[in-house]
Amino acid sequence: MGLPHLSVAAGPGARWLAAAGIALLGAAPFGSAGAQGTIKIGEINSYKAQPMFLEAYKKGMHLAVDEVNAAGGIGGRKLELVTRDDNANPGEAVRLADELVSRERVDILAGSFLSHIGLALSDYAKQKKRFFLASEALTDKITWHNGNAYTYRLRSSTHMLSSALVPEALKLQKKRWAIVYPNYEYGQSAVDTFKKRMKAQQPGIEFVTEQAAPLGKLDAGSVAQAIADAKPDAIFNALFGPDLAKFVREGTTRGLFKSTPVVSLLTGEPEYLEPLRDEAPVGWIVTGYPWYSIDTPAHKAFVAAYQAKYGKEDLRLGALIGYDTIQSLAAGVKRAGGKTDAESLAKAFSGLQVSTPDGPIEYRAIDHQSTLGVYVGKIALKDGKGVMVDYRYVPGDTLLPPEAEVRALRPAP
Repeated sequence: MGLPHLSVAAGPGARWLAAAGIALLGAAPFGSAGAQGTIKIGEINSYKAQPMFLEAYKKGMHLAVDEVNAAGGIGGRKLELVTRDDNANPGEAVRLADELVSRERVDILAGSFLSHIGLALSDYAKQKKRFFLASEALTDKITWHNGNAYTYRLRSSTHMLSSALVPEALKLQKKRWAIVYPNYEYGQSAVDTFKKRMKAQQPGIEFVTEQAAPLGKLDAGSVAQAIADAKPDAIFNALFGPDLAKFVREGTTRGLFKSTPVVSLLTGEPEYLEPLRDEAPVGWIVTGYPWYSIDTPAHKAFVAAYQAKYGKEDLRLGALIGYDTIQSLAAGVKRAGGKTDAESLAKAFSGLQVSTPDGPIEYRAIDHQSTLGVYVGKIALKDGKGVMVDYRYVPGDTLLPPEAEVRALRPAP
């Protein structure tokens, strides 16, 4: 729709962009003014608080910046990335956004991992009329309840992730469910979507206990025991990071998962699966990122380019999201004719199509959500560590509600 895809083609290192993509980014300058200087991207994230995801994320961003610049930049202008750490504090994130705009003179704002940070930056974008691409923050409020003209989101939302698991949960035909989640915006949204979707499609379902833990402060023993005492038929889990590891280990020790299936958000992502090593919860149904066995030319080329730059290290989902963030911004600026003001970028992102290592995505005009999809599969052990098996890629556009429902959720322009 409008913009040709930034194509991905096989080939080593930073030269794997297809000729079409190189032509796109290295096209003739957009006039003398557009050919001068750089395009500065101000990126704000919780680097110290969430290093497992965000170290790889930053590497993915730099890989994409290098590729765009090696192809001639955008209209002769190179990308420049300026990053800041928000210390997992919404107030600090807003202060940094203001600093990046006023002092660093950035053209575009991007970033956010934690949902409450994403909401704070989205509100800043609305108030200050600055374009903001939320790369990772999952809360549905970013594109629906609190949506605004200047904010778009790349990563599959909480609604999309939970919806991807619902068909698998329904196949279990379990009546009594326990729920465990981090008690902040992401976890609350995940649980709300899962419960609503399950109730709509499985009459008589019961949620016999809900364990809401402060983020990063899970009392795993008491939570596991409370779930065991409720005697559920199945468990829905939205924990991640160290909380997930503690829950898996405590639940395994108590035999909680022996005969109780678990449906779990994010657990198949290498960021959270790798630290578990041979303690990975075999049989859990999860969303994740099986980078090691995705056998498409586009994705294999991305892995080759990443490892050519950073060595033969394992990938994490953060690397892919960071890479797609920069490629999306490059495509948006190109479609805007080189302009980087908020109005031009907001218009350019409406319906913007971008090729990613996982295939083409579109930033929907109706709610500014990208259609990046979700991998759903099961956990197995291989060579002493957890991997995703029996997985499938669920396109993002199939996980979103009808337009009438979206319009009811999102405020009028």
